[in-house]
Amino acid sequence: MFEQQQSDEIADFKDVKGQETIKRCMEIAAAGGHNIILIGPPGAGKTMLAKRLPSILPPMTLEEALETTKIHSVLGKVKDIGLIHTRQFRSPHHTISDVALVGGGTYPQPGEISLAHNGVLFLDELPEFKRSVLEVMRQPLEDREVTISRAKFTVTYPSSFMLVASMNPSPSGYFDKGHLTQAETQRYLSKISGPFLDRIDLHIEVEAVPFEDLSKKELGESSASIRERVTAARRIQGKRFNQLKGTHYNAQMTPKQLRKFCTLNPESLQLLKTAMDKLGLSARAYDRILKMSRTIADLDQSEIILPSHIAEAIQYRSLDREGFI
Repeated sequence: MFEQQQSDEIADFKDVKGQETIKRCMEIAAAGGHNIILIGPPGAGKTMLAKRLPSILPPMTLEEALETTKIHSVLGKVKDIGLIHTRQFRSPHHTISDVALVGGGTYPQPGEISLAHNGVLFLDELPEFKRSVLEVMRQPLEDREVTISRAKFTVTYPSSFMLVASMNPSPSGYFDKGHLTQAETQRYLSKISGPFLDRIDLHIEVEAVPFEDLSKKELGESSASIRERVTAARRIQGKRFNQLKGTHYNAQMTPKQLRKFCTLNPESLQLLKTAMDKLGLSARAYDRILKMSRTIADLDQSEIILPSHIAEAIQYRSLDREGFI
């Protein structure tokens, strides 16, 4: 593994005031490679938090560094850099086209989702992206690769990235919709399809930071400290999936692997059943909760998924809760 670069210029979680719940979500996302969406008003810190996610991801392995460098070399981006050994953070503007995002062209080149391979793809103001652009991401999010076909040849580029998205809870930007009509709010949120949201594991509401937290002089927990726990959890997953091709961390588990590695005791099973019935969760949401629970258990160094792990995972499905929209 390559050592994580340390410098005063790198964004660090120690500079984030308050937002302890969001930091915990980021830690879980990093530990299991889960996709995450942050929902909150302008100025709540969504972008600031997202930019700090790479700082808590495990150092890249040589294999990951080589894969990332190969992709960037197709676009001639490594001439003066050499081997890329830091995780990429890509943040395309919401006016991006389908081709620029997933790749393509007469001679197919990698898009943003491939340039974010082994790193983070951040989509700020998610509902502002064209729906067609978001829908074309659904298959790469599942398969972690994108295939571009042309008349004479077909090219497949890897696209195993962590998706971090952010959005306002309403067109006005705030949870209190005020004078907005239900139709206006529904039209705003309908830009994001249910199947797309189902591919995002953690849904978390980001509230504005209270003055008491903003005025504190004490620094928060550093990224280095959080990264140690994340790396330890990833190490557990590495041993678990050592003999399984294509699976390296919990977010990549197949349904068959879920049944094998995410067995629940009766108490945990009943808790999950109750949540499924009350929230009307889809089968894919059920899988996401199991994967998150496995990650939370790994962070606790627990072989068994406890009811507390299930309960915490259910909390992070805000968009499934009745009455959010």
